[in-house]
Amino acid sequence: MKLQNITILKGDGIGPEIVDQAVKVLSAISEKYDHTFTYDEQLIGACAIDATGNPLPDETIESCMNSDAILLGAIGDPKYDNDPNAKVRPEQGLLKIRKTLGLFANIRPVRIFESLQHLSVLKPEVLNGVDMVIYRELTGGIYFGEKNRTQDEASDLCHYHRFEIERICKLAFKEAQRRPRKKLCLIDKANVLDSSRLWRDVVQNMKDDYPTVEVSYLFIDNAAMQMILNPSQFDVIVTSNMFGDIISDEASVLGGSIGLLPSSSAGEKARLYEPVHGSYPQAAGQDIANPIATILSVEMMLRDFEMKEEADEIIEAVTHCVDNNLLTVDLLKENALLCSELGDQISRHILSKTKKDYGVLI
Repeated sequence: MKLQNITILKGDGIGPEIVDQAVKVLSAISEKYDHTFTYDEQLIGACAIDATGNPLPDETIESCMNSDAILLGAIGDPKYDNDPNAKVRPEQGLLKIRKTLGLFANIRPVRIFESLQHLSVLKPEVLNGVDMVIYRELTGGIYFGEKNRTQDEASDLCHYHRFEIERICKLAFKEAQRRPRKKLCLIDKANVLDSSRLWRDVVQNMKDDYPTVEVSYLFIDNAAMQMILNPSQFDVIVTSNMFGDIISDEASVLGGSIGLLPSSSAGEKARLYEPVHGSYPQAAGQDIANPIATILSVEMMLRDFEMKEEADEIIEAVTHCVDNNLLTVDLLKENALLCSELGDQISRHILSKTKKDYGVLI
């Protein structure tokens, strides 16, 4: 039996609905394996601004710093997106939590469910063999650099220190070393940007420490094209904050829905888990959102807890539902399940897996 304390940040839009399903799955795991997961729900984003005026209250930070893991839903609200003069924004809470907790590495695995290949914008044969993980630097670069704006001019500084690049590249090299293909690709813009040339210098200096890893380099514009033309060439990608934001969102739609892709954000001590998609405010409160990305984020959490068998249970249950067309409306136009119904299906499959006569439970 293990005891794990988890901070729950449901956030905005569909966040509360998808997080509820992930907690439902955690409850099934705890029941089956006699673990204890305790939850402390806190505010972040637009809901935090509405309640306190602060997108990341001090109570939220304290809870996160005292937990074993953080589960986040989504952040964002149109009333702030559509107001360019708003001084306080939900996304400030997300940037601040990354900086405060030192979450310097965003890790996004990209899996393709074979039974959903027909939903992709790409031909099925292009998707064969796609299995990659993207390491995006998360606390430096243009998003955190010095900013200046006048009525007619604006600038954003892209600043990186060598140690910031080294620590995420170390994680990416180690991941590539563990994987069967042992390939690492740095995505940059070293033909134009000095900051990218520093990234390339760091990778070139580190690669001799990982002699079994094959290293390659792509400019971000070419990488975006290659992600569509030949995505199966990628194994482990490492890149800067803004380029990682772009390339990981592009990769996330390869499988037919952005609602399928999980992520984790790692620091020296803290770990935060969240789906890669946004708050989808148009669907908020309708119980139609896809919870799979959030549930697979919990699977990543369990692996970091060294609960491999439990994590495998989640993968098996999600795959079962996908293969049997137990899907939400983004993936199935007729007879689609509600968000809560899909959470029920995955949880019940985990608890019923040992039954040889298991069938569709709906």
